[in-house]
Amino acid sequence: MKTIKAKISDLKINADNPRYIKDEKFNQLVKSIKELPQMLEIRPIVVNEDMVVLGGNMRLRACQKAGLKEVSIIKASDLTIEQQQEFIIKDNVGFGSWDWDVLANEWDSEQLEDWGLELPGFNMQTTTIKEDENETKCPKCGKLLNDV
Repeated sequence: MKTIKAKISDLKINADNPRYIKDEKFNQLVKSIKELPQMLEIRPIVVNEDMVVLGGNMRLRACQKAGLKEVSIIKASDLTIEQQQEFIIKDNVGFGSWDWDVLANEWDSEQLEDWGLELPGFNMQTTTIKEDENETKCPKCGKLLNDV
Protein backbone atom coordinates (compact mmCIF):
# COMPACT_ATOMS: atom_id res chain seq x y z
CA MET A 1 0.00 0.00 0.00
CA LYS A 2 1.19 3.45 -0.88
CA THR A 3 1.32 6.50 1.38
CA ILE A 4 -0.16 9.65 -0.14
CA LYS A 5 -0.91 13.18 1.07
CA ALA A 6 -4.53 14.19 1.63
CA LYS A 7 -6.29 17.35 2.71
CA ILE A 8 -7.51 17.04 6.27
CA SER A 9 -10.83 18.47 5.12
CA ASP A 10 -11.29 15.41 2.85
CA LEU A 11 -10.94 12.94 5.74
CA LYS A 12 -13.90 11.82 7.85
CA ILE A 13 -13.71 11.06 11.56
CA ASN A 14 -15.06 7.57 12.21
CA ALA A 15 -18.05 8.11 14.51
CA ASP A 16 -18.16 4.36 15.25
CA ASN A 17 -14.60 4.20 16.59
CA PRO A 18 -14.91 3.21 20.26
CA ARG A 19 -11.53 4.66 21.27
CA TYR A 20 -10.99 8.24 22.39
CA ILE A 21 -8.50 10.47 24.15
CA LYS A 22 -9.69 13.28 26.40
CA ASP A 23 -8.39 16.42 28.03
CA GLU A 24 -4.70 16.37 29.04
CA LYS A 25 -3.81 13.26 27.01
CA PHE A 26 -5.38 14.81 23.90
CA ASN A 27 -3.45 18.04 24.47
CA GLN A 28 -0.26 15.97 24.78
CA LEU A 29 -1.04 14.37 21.41
CA VAL A 30 -1.53 17.80 19.82
CA LYS A 31 1.77 18.94 21.32
CA SER A 32 3.49 15.78 20.09
CA ILE A 33 2.27 16.38 16.53
CA LYS A 34 3.42 20.00 16.60
CA GLU A 35 6.87 19.03 17.94
CA LEU A 36 7.44 16.00 15.70
CA PRO A 37 5.19 16.21 12.61
CA GLN A 38 7.46 13.71 10.82
CA MET A 39 5.74 11.02 12.89
CA LEU A 40 2.66 11.47 10.71
CA GLU A 41 4.64 10.50 7.62
CA ILE A 42 6.16 7.49 9.34
CA ARG A 43 2.81 6.42 10.81
CA PRO A 44 0.14 7.65 8.39
CA ILE A 45 -3.59 7.74 9.06
CA VAL A 46 -5.40 4.75 7.55
CA VAL A 47 -8.68 5.39 5.73
CA ASN A 48 -11.14 3.32 3.73
CA GLU A 49 -12.14 4.14 0.15
CA ASP A 50 -14.73 6.65 1.45
CA MET A 51 -11.97 8.50 3.36
CA VAL A 52 -13.38 7.39 6.73
CA VAL A 53 -10.60 6.90 9.28
CA LEU A 54 -9.87 3.30 10.28
CA GLY A 55 -6.63 4.01 12.13
CA GLY A 56 -5.72 7.42 13.53
CA ASN A 57 -9.03 9.01 14.54
CA MET A 58 -7.47 10.84 17.48
CA ARG A 59 -4.39 11.76 15.46
CA LEU A 60 -6.69 13.33 12.85
CA ARG A 61 -8.53 15.33 15.53
CA ALA A 62 -5.18 16.42 16.98
CA CYS A 63 -3.94 17.42 13.51
CA GLN A 64 -7.09 19.52 13.06
CA LYS A 65 -6.50 21.24 16.40
CA ALA A 66 -2.81 21.74 15.54
CA GLY A 67 -3.89 23.59 12.40
CA LEU A 68 -2.44 21.18 9.84
CA LYS A 69 -3.97 21.32 6.37
CA GLU A 70 -2.83 17.93 5.05
CA VAL A 71 -1.54 14.62 6.36
CA SER A 72 -0.08 11.39 5.06
CA ILE A 73 -2.63 8.61 4.62
CA ILE A 74 -2.86 5.04 3.45
CA LYS A 75 -6.03 3.94 1.68
CA ALA A 76 -7.09 0.46 2.74
CA SER A 77 -9.58 0.04 -0.09
CA ASP A 78 -9.59 -3.74 -0.24
CA LEU A 79 -10.92 -4.48 3.29
CA THR A 80 -14.41 -5.82 3.85
CA ILE A 81 -16.65 -4.08 6.41
CA GLU A 82 -15.83 -6.83 8.92
CA GLN A 83 -12.09 -6.45 8.28
CA GLN A 84 -12.40 -2.67 8.71
CA GLN A 85 -14.06 -3.18 12.11
CA GLU A 86 -11.37 -5.69 13.09
CA PHE A 87 -8.67 -3.24 12.00
CA ILE A 88 -10.17 -0.43 14.12
CA ILE A 89 -10.02 -2.58 17.25
CA LYS A 90 -6.64 -4.19 16.58
CA ASP A 91 -5.08 -0.82 15.74
CA ASN A 92 -6.05 0.43 19.20
CA VAL A 93 -5.23 -2.60 21.32
CA GLY A 94 -2.05 -2.27 23.33
CA PHE A 95 -0.49 -5.72 23.05
CA GLY A 96 2.84 -4.85 24.59
CA SER A 97 4.00 -3.92 28.07
CA TRP A 98 6.60 -1.43 29.23
CA ASP A 99 9.88 -2.65 30.67
CA TRP A 100 9.93 -0.39 33.73
CA ASP A 101 13.50 -1.47 34.56
CA VAL A 102 14.81 -0.17 31.24
CA LEU A 103 12.72 2.99 31.46
CA ALA A 104 13.87 3.71 35.03
CA ASN A 105 17.54 3.21 34.25
CA GLU A 106 18.02 4.31 30.66
CA TRP A 107 15.43 7.02 30.03
CA ASP A 108 14.70 10.45 31.50
CA SER A 109 11.37 10.35 33.36
CA GLU A 110 10.60 14.02 32.63
CA GLN A 111 11.03 13.45 28.91
CA LEU A 112 8.90 10.30 29.06
CA GLU A 113 6.09 12.18 30.75
CA ASP A 114 6.48 15.11 28.34
CA TRP A 115 6.17 12.66 25.44
CA GLY A 116 2.90 11.33 26.88
CA LEU A 117 3.96 8.17 28.72
CA GLU A 118 1.95 7.79 31.89
CA LEU A 119 4.36 6.71 34.59
CA PRO A 120 3.01 4.45 37.33
CA GLY A 121 2.31 6.96 40.08
CA PHE A 122 5.85 7.75 41.15
CA ASN A 123 8.89 9.66 39.96
CA MET A 124 11.30 6.97 38.79
CA GLN A 125 14.25 9.32 39.38
CA THR A 126 13.65 9.79 43.11
CA THR A 127 11.22 7.26 44.59
CA THR A 128 12.23 3.69 45.37
CA ILE A 129 11.26 0.96 47.76
CA LYS A 130 14.32 -0.76 49.19
CA GLU A 131 14.16 -4.49 49.79
CA ASP A 132 17.80 -4.55 50.85
CA GLU A 133 20.93 -2.64 49.92
CA ASN A 134 21.18 -4.19 46.44
CA GLU A 135 17.53 -4.45 45.37
CA THR A 136 15.01 -1.83 44.35
CA LYS A 137 11.46 -2.69 43.30
CA CYS A 138 8.99 -0.77 41.20
CA PRO A 139 6.18 0.31 43.56
CA LYS A 140 3.51 -0.47 40.96
CA CYS A 141 4.57 -3.76 39.38
CA GLY A 142 7.04 -5.08 41.96
CA LYS A 143 9.68 -5.65 39.27
CA LEU A 144 13.31 -5.31 40.38
CA LEU A 145 14.95 -2.07 39.29
CA ASN A 146 18.61 -1.20 39.23
CA ASP A 147 19.60 1.65 41.53
CA VAL A 148 18.44 4.91 39.96
